[in-house]
Amino acid sequence: MLSVVRAYVRSVNSMNRFIGRMAMYLIFAMMAVLMFSVISKTFFVPSQMTLEIAQFIMVAYFLLGGPYSMQTGDHVRMDLVYGGWSDTTKAAVDSVMVIFLFIYLAVLLYGALGSTAYSLGYFGSNPFEFWGGLFMAFITGGIDGAAEKIGFLERTPTAWRPYMWPIKSIMTIGIFLMLLQAISAWLQDIAKLMGIELLGAKLKGVEL
Repeated sequence: MLSVVRAYVRSVNSMNRFIGRMAMYLIFAMMAVLMFSVISKTFFVPSQMTLEIAQFIMVAYFLLGGPYSMQTGDHVRMDLVYGGWSDTTKAAVDSVMVIFLFIYLAVLLYGALGSTAYSLGYFGSNPFEFWGGLFMAFITGGIDGAAEKIGFLERTPTAWRPYMWPIKSIMTIGIFLMLLQAISAWLQDIAKLMGIELLGAKLKGVEL
């Protein structure tokens, strides 16, 4: 059982570390888009798509980088009291408080699944029914079979009118990765209270 827990924590931490470090570079993409927006408004015809592209990039940057921020402890928090506690006390409190985070992320994930299903043309009230049907259609009929399950694609009510499913899919993936990282953090806190070392040495603040 311990080997399974250790494998889960290591794999989730490694995956989110890789995704998070890649997502860091999205900030430069957003800066480039905003710079282009300024130049186009000053010297050329103003672009209708730059603001939305920058917003989409910011959402991807925030949600895909969130699990890595949790892993490295870089989230903004009030630690007036928390900062003075011992590591064991912190682990004990975190192992209880993270349960509320599980609930919050589970609600967010359910909403994200429903919103993404809506962007693909599903207007029912059970997103799991849609995703289950879409998966089975893909298994039995490939891409063409899955395409038959997709209805009217949602667009933004702007002049550019981009499709919403790409960014909503990224949103769903980011929330799911955050939930996986929260479980990993909870397992590490429990292990610390039991005197068990799940991970090895640290490299630049990241447990390996």
